[in-house]
Amino acid sequence: MSGNEVYDLIIIGGGPGGLTAGIYAMRAALKTVLIEVGLPGGQMNNSDSVENWPGDEHIGGADLAIKFSQHAQSYGLEVISQEVVDLEPGLDFHTVKFANGDNIQAHAVILATGGNPRKLNIPGEEEQYGKGVSYCAVCDGFFFRDKTVVVVGGGDTAAEESLYLAKLAKQVYLVHRRDALRAGALLQQRVKAECKIEILWNSVVTEIKANDSGVCGVALQNTQSAEKSELSADGVFIFIGFEPNNKLVPAGTKMNANGYVVTDEKCETNAPGIYVIGDLREKYFRQIVISASDGATAALAAAHYVEARKSAESCELPEALQTET
Repeated sequence: MSGNEVYDLIIIGGGPGGLTAGIYAMRAALKTVLIEVGLPGGQMNNSDSVENWPGDEHIGGADLAIKFSQHAQSYGLEVISQEVVDLEPGLDFHTVKFANGDNIQAHAVILATGGNPRKLNIPGEEEQYGKGVSYCAVCDGFFFRDKTVVVVGGGDTAAEESLYLAKLAKQVYLVHRRDALRAGALLQQRVKAECKIEILWNSVVTEIKANDSGVCGVALQNTQSAEKSELSADGVFIFIGFEPNNKLVPAGTKMNANGYVVTDEKCETNAPGIYVIGDLREKYFRQIVISASDGATAALAAAHYVEARKSAESCELPEALQTET
C-alpha cells in the first residue's frame, strides 16, 4: 500500500461480514483492500462453539474465523493492519485516513466495524475489569476453574457462555432481569438442564464487590420487590448486548436512536457508494450467517456501483470537446 492509492473497494473490518465481502469483491474482479487491526474473524474468535453455521454442525469460533480468512486470502485479497481514523465521503472518491497520516481512496467503501460489549455501568465494573470482570468467557473462563461465577444477561450469548463456563466453574449463577430468557429455545433447554447453572430471575446486578485479590461478589436487587441481597462470586461475565462501533460513520448518515446505521436492502447508506454491514447495521437479529449475507450483498452491490461509475467516467467527453459548440 502506498499513500493516496486508489481502489475500487475498501472494506473496513475483518469479521464474518467483512471477510465475506472480500471474497465476493475479489470474485467480481474489484481492486479491493481489507483493513483490520485485530484478529481476522472479529467476534467469532470469542465463541467456543458455533453450531448454526450451515455445513458445520459443530465448529470452534476461532477455527471458523481461520476458514473465513483463508478463503478470502485464497483469492489474493490484500489485507493491511492499520488504524483508520476517518472516512471522508467524496463526489468522485471516498477517502480513508490512517493514524500514520497515509490516505487511500476508493469508489466504494464497506464499513464492517461491528461493536463492543455493552457495559452495565455500575460501581466496580470498570475498576475490576481484568481482575474478575470479563466480557469473554472463551478468553477468561480458564481462570475460573472450580470457582463460582456470575453471568449477566438473558440472550443467546449469555446462554452460550453460561454453558461454556459450566464446563469449567464449580457454580454458575445466570442473572436475568426478567422472568424468561430471550435465548433460543434449544439454548434455554440446555441451560435449564445444566445442574451447575442456577438462574436468578427478575434480578439485576447493582454493584461488583471486590477485595485485594479482585472480585469477591455482587450486589443484587429484585426488579419486582426491590429486595436487595449479596452473592459471593469469584468472577462476573457480562453479556447484555453490543454498542455499535460507529465512530467512522460519516456525518449525515442515517442512524437509529441506538446508533445503528440504517441502510437499504443493498446495505447502502444514504451516502452513495458507502455500505454498512454486520453488527453496525440496523437489523432484527445479529448472527454470523446474517453478517456474512450482508457482506455478500454489499460487495455485489458495490461491484455494480463501481462498474456504473467507471462506465460513466469513460463516457464523459474531454473538457475541451464539452466547451465546443
